[in-house]
Amino acid sequence: MMHFCPTCANVLLVRTDRSPHEFFCQTCPYIHPIETPIGDRTVLKRKDVDDVLGGAKAWENVDSTEERCPKCEHSRAYYMQIQTRSADEPMTTFYKCCNHACSYQWREK
Repeated sequence: MMHFCPTCANVLLVRTDRSPHEFFCQTCPYIHPIETPIGDRTVLKRKDVDDVLGGAKAWENVDSTEERCPKCEHSRAYYMQIQTRSADEPMTTFYKCCNHACSYQWREK
């Protein structure tokens, strides 16, 4: 929270080398002692994050392959390939376990 000088409207600074602490103006002789603690906290709302892989609908029409799930050891997994790096690097393969009880997702390492 910012406080402004009532005389010249500049931002007041805090001087902590004196007791009690005080607000002071750099351009005029205005000084105001700080008698009670002043605090203000604003919790910012985070932006909604877009799912880079397209969310649940991205897995609707994908093929499956023989790939073992590292979590449940199921033998098949759905897969899709997405270009996540520059064009001269290979595509990244993402997997999702075909076992609906598991549905673990991982990427090729």
